[in-house]
Order: sequence, then structure tokens, then C-alpha cells
Amino acid sequence: MKVLLVAPNVDGTDVGEALMAFKWAEALAGRVELTVLCFQRPGRAEVAGQLPGARVVTWPEPAWALRRERLNAMLKPAWPVFAGHVRRWIAAAETRGERFDIAHQLMPQAARYPSPLRHFATPYIIGPLGGALDTPEAFRAEAGSAPLFTRLRALDATRFRLDPWLRASYARAACILGVAPYVKDVLGAVPLTRFESVLELGVDGVAPARTPQMEAGRLRVLHVGRAVRTKGLRDVIRALALLPDLPGVTLTSAGAGEELDLCRAEAETLGVADRVRFLGRVPRAEVEALYESHDLFCFPSFREPAGGVLYEAMRHGLPVITADRGGPSSIIDAASGIKVPVTEPSAFAADIAAALRRMAARPEERAALGNGARAKVLREGLWSAKAERMVELYKEITDHPTGRTTHPKG
Repeated sequence: MKVLLVAPNVDGTDVGEALMAFKWAEALAGRVELTVLCFQRPGRAEVAGQLPGARVVTWPEPAWALRRERLNAMLKPAWPVFAGHVRRWIAAAETRGERFDIAHQLMPQAARYPSPLRHFATPYIIGPLGGALDTPEAFRAEAGSAPLFTRLRALDATRFRLDPWLRASYARAACILGVAPYVKDVLGAVPLTRFESVLELGVDGVAPARTPQMEAGRLRVLHVGRAVRTKGLRDVIRALALLPDLPGVTLTSAGAGEELDLCRAEAETLGVADRVRFLGRVPRAEVEALYESHDLFCFPSFREPAGGVLYEAMRHGLPVITADRGGPSSIIDAASGIKVPVTEPSAFAADIAAALRRMAARPEERAALGNGARAKVLREGLWSAKAERMVELYKEITDHPTGRTTHPKG
């Protein structure tokens, strides 16, 4: 099967979308005849050298797009340049008589970039798409003002209704992939041929099975993520303050951000500062060690489009407490953790506290959920398994171009 994979950045030495695109390409290259179209970023390892099993076509990433790294990551200002390269390359390939069975625009993940693939007859997939989750109204007063380019997300719903290029890109796709089922609702204004839920993140393997500590009343809780309001760190601290009779329940926070000083102050005000360790930014190796040394992962992010960090914890056999919203809601099930409804801040903290109390009191259940979390990653999260399921989807689409069969989530 000849597959054309499109992503602006593909780099196994990078982070974020570039790394995820590389992992997908690497896993797919051994299963299909893969051609990758992407930018080559100056000063980074050559993409072709990183993907010896694939044919790689690159164009230099514009220097002007790299001057503000955060803005480039959020807005993808060079997308029109890249889309133009892709469109011209495919047109030239077709002129030469080259054909592909299917094309896949893997990135950008945000659902706001018209696809050059819409101009051609080759069936194509877009995604996994994510983002477009808003902050729940009850939490907005504490969330503060977002940067201008983040507030532009409010235009997404209007574009799904009115932007002819974006609507055509999604409506003409053989399949749209979303990081979680909520993405289908977000795209409700666009008539989709087919939608499948596929988490963009995978893992290479799971950690060795662990022997959990079984002492009731003792619970070492871990939160990993940027210290911003939406990631829920402040809510875990408030939950801890609702458990004064359980001094053995402690919290470790790994991650830096503008919320960190506010969370330190909150812990002091609520009288739980002696039960919370704020580590700030830590190296990846240390994060892995933290997963090994803790009993439970508490990540109640209430605006989390995907939630790949949950996989990191689950691969170490940690049960999870998370928000019943966005990506985490579709990742965690009754066999791997507890999902807390997102209502308003005080009730949210109380529900997190109740989940922590339950886990502290029931070490046997905690161990069972940890085993379930690890098993779920083995079943759904390995890159090898994800690539196999993606190839199955490619075959379904090429065999039945207008089919609407349900494909397993992964």
C-alpha cells in the first residue's frame, strides 16, 4: 500500500507535534510504502536520516517563522507556505503518473488549517485533530486572561460554519480522526463522511510490573504538567486540604509555569504546605523516577484535549484520578482510574478529595486499577499496535471509500 503522509514538522529529536509525527511515521514505515512530506528545520537532524524506511521529501522551514518559537508552535504561520509546497509536489507527482492509495494529513493537530489534499482525487484522512475545548464557565474567573493568539480559538466555531476552505477540507476527507469523541461534536457544523477517535500519543513499551505499597491511609500522589490553571494543580491542593484526617496523603508537583507561585500560596493558606512538594521543571529521567516512586497519578485537567501524560503514568502501573472531560474522559475507564465531573471549583475539589480518600482507604482497589491502567496501555497505547490499527483503517477506506464502519479506538 502506497501512503502519503503530510506533516509540517517531523523530528524524533524534538518535542510536541514534531515528535508525535515522527513516531507515527516510524511505526508506519515498516508496514506500508510510505512517502513523507515535511519541512526541514535548520540546525536539526535530517528527517530522511531519521526515517530510513521511508521516502522523505522536505523543504526548508522559513527562518521568519522560527523567530518566536511559542507563536510558531501555536499558530503555525508557515502553514500556507507548506501547503503550497505539498500541493505543487502532488500535482507534479500526478503529472509523472505517480499515484498513492491514500494520503494522511497527520498534523497540525489544531482543527483550523485547510488541507491541500482537498484539491486531489486521492482519498485522504486528516488527524488526529484536537483542541477547541473551552474553559468551563465556573472556572473562568480563576483562569485569568489568555494571550491573544490563544483567544483566537473562539473563532473556531464560526470558521467551521462559514470558512469554505476549512469546511471543504473536512467534508471531502474520507475520514476525520479526533483525539477524543468530543472532537466530533466540535465539528458538528461540518458534514463528515466518517469520524474515528484516535489518540495522537503512543508509547514504545511499558515499565516492568510493580509491587504497589498496600498500607491504608498512605498515598503518594503525583501531578505532572505545566503549572497553569487548567491543569488542575490548584484543585488537587484544595482537595488535600479537605483531608485533614489523612496526613499520609501527600502530593508531589512536577512542572513549571505561572500558576506555581499561586499554588504555593494556596498550600500555605490552606495549611497543607508540609504535605506538598513543588519540584518545578525536572528532567525527563527524573519524571520517570517519580512515576516509579508514587502510588497514584492525579491530573484533573479540565481543558485537556488529548491527555497523553496519562499514558506516561499508566505505563508505570499508576491508577489515575482525572477530569471527566475532553481527552482524559475517553482514556480512563472504570478499570484504570476515577473520573471526576467538572462542575464548579469547590465541588470539583470535593469530588477529587473523595476519590483520594477512596484510594487511600482501599489499597487493593488501587492496585487493581494500577494493573488495569498498565494493561490498557499495552492493549491500546503501544506505537506498534496503533500503527497496525491505522493500517487497518487505511485498508478499510481504500476498499470501501464511502464506508462508515466503526474502527476500534486507539
